[in-house]
Amino acid sequence: MAFRQALQLAACGLAGGSAAVLFSAVAVGKPRAGGDAETRAAEPPGWAVGVRPPPGVWDPNWDRREPVSLVNVRKRNVESGEEELASRLDHCKAKATRHIFLIRHSQYHVDGSLEKDRTLTPLGREQAELTGLRLASLGLKFDKIIHSSMTRATETTDIISKHLPGVCRVSTDLLREGAPIEPDPPVTHWKPEAVQYYEDGARIEAAFRNYIHRADARQEEDSYEIFICHANVIRYIVCRALQFPPEGWLRLSLNNGSITHLVIRPNGRVALRTLGDTGFMPPNKITRS
Repeated sequence: MAFRQALQLAACGLAGGSAAVLFSAVAVGKPRAGGDAETRAAEPPGWAVGVRPPPGVWDPNWDRREPVSLVNVRKRNVESGEEELASRLDHCKAKATRHIFLIRHSQYHVDGSLEKDRTLTPLGREQAELTGLRLASLGLKFDKIIHSSMTRATETTDIISKHLPGVCRVSTDLLREGAPIEPDPPVTHWKPEAVQYYEDGARIEAAFRNYIHRADARQEEDSYEIFICHANVIRYIVCRALQFPPEGWLRLSLNNGSITHLVIRPNGRVALRTLGDTGFMPPNKITRS
């Protein structure tokens, strides 16, 4: 019985993927013949196809780490059968919860001609100190800090790290600022070239797939990880993790030095504990530049 259920689950997973592709195909279908041509919706970039299931459908395998998707159910020992399959599925199950803390960099000099010149302002350095103190006050055993390689994120990390001694740091280009996906509804004050969405979008989506997922089955204890990066990256990650339409990312607003807390349970369920929290800062220290 367990083996048949696993096969059914696998089939449902394949069907769900096919449905997502079909849904995308219908959304950008050709105009109807014999009448006025309908306006063709803009085609999403290749990396965005299948990013989310149809509206109203929760995908439990959003991170492709459901045990049944990690086991080849066709390969089973004829003698042991269902018992072996159950054991293999159990071996692939996550056991721990991941706590993801997404920190937006502090205020910086926006008028710098080069990226390396866009350093933190004096107020920005104060904000980073306050964020570091807040994280330290939580009393959690943070496992690591992963930060964007851009100057403002690196400097924010330098200050926060002083309050979290012993926590290892890793720099990555994946978390650099960019234009993740064309916002819907569109905005008039910010219109990057289409090529920027194409280039940045694939990279930011890669950051999401690389860092945001349920714990590895080998992880025994809950983990607490800090990611220090940028507003656009964080907003996109939140929408993707909650399976909200990612095109809505620009509707969220994040203060400098703010803390966003995502929780990913072993069963793949995601919860948003806080979004852009700066309640630990005095009102006169809060900015969004």
